[in-house]
Amino acid sequence: MKVALVGLPGSGKSSVFAAVAGVAIDPYAPPEPRQAIVHVPDPRLTYLAKLYQSKKIVEATIEVVDVPGCALDDTHGQEQWRRLLPAVRQADLLAVVVRDFENSAVPAYRDRIDPKADFQAVWEELLFADLDTVTTRIERLEAALKKPTKMHEVEKREMALLTRCREVLESEAPLSTALKTEADHRLLSSFAFLTEKPLLCIRNISEDRAAQSSGVDASVAAETISISAEIEAEVARLEPADRPAFLAELGIESPARDRLIRSCYRAAGMISFLTMGADEARAWTIPQGTTAVNAAAKIHTDLSRGFIRAETIAYEDLQTHGDEKGARAAGKVRQEGKTYVVQDGDILTILANV
Repeated sequence: MKVALVGLPGSGKSSVFAAVAGVAIDPYAPPEPRQAIVHVPDPRLTYLAKLYQSKKIVEATIEVVDVPGCALDDTHGQEQWRRLLPAVRQADLLAVVVRDFENSAVPAYRDRIDPKADFQAVWEELLFADLDTVTTRIERLEAALKKPTKMHEVEKREMALLTRCREVLESEAPLSTALKTEADHRLLSSFAFLTEKPLLCIRNISEDRAAQSSGVDASVAAETISISAEIEAEVARLEPADRPAFLAELGIESPARDRLIRSCYRAAGMISFLTMGADEARAWTIPQGTTAVNAAAKIHTDLSRGFIRAETIAYEDLQTHGDEKGARAAGKVRQEGKTYVVQDGDILTILANV
């Protein structure tokens, strides 16, 4: 899964990236996207590795991209934003960072601290970018449809769908509300529309409100999370053993990195299933609703092609009964077929004819 951090200048977006990625940011670096691979913390893997004496733990990962903030009210900023759009379109989830802190050393965008207005400004740019793409494509299709070709029927279907998309965007609604079927998504998948992607709002708050959880009222965002990038920078400088006490003193349950990753999973509709053995205990990221045969393909395509069944144990059942033997004696080990929908925390052993 790839997550793009986007936001206006001065939002603290790069500080959020630094906290999540565990890297230092060079303030003099050129304004280009930064990327980092972040491991997804999963205590279940530690338990499984100890139980099965696994040689290693392989956590799931997400790729986080820090997209430079652009001043959208001047020509240079708008040109820079358009240049950065390809990096944004490649993401599976967009995380919009908005400023909700006072700091005289960091100039506020448009001389205001207004997280709701800032979120709306970014949202409007996403809408406009999609509308521009849709409008350009409609114009080209109109010209193409005047000359019947072998693609005529496909182009007519695309024109009808894009016309509906344009109406939705002009009403300031996301394209996710216009693409109603899997066929719709496939027909327009090459455009990588921005407002078709799930959206997360990250509210960057001041140090004295670090424990707050309320967020921006953003109906188009799947979820809102509040973090203090300033606090997280301090946490990153501490020794790992000292971090829990520091966070507890501030009333923060877990570091922003962990909370943000969990929020990304929820907003993007992702879950993890687990595999275990002597070699490794491993987490695999899949979309909610994935069937057992498609989860098998995540491990190896041969397991999907030769799929027979998936021996399945819910992690909670394994933990409750101590080990696989206990879970099996309690009737908690299930034999599932191809169409079984995998749940978060399922431990799968794929049986296949390969």
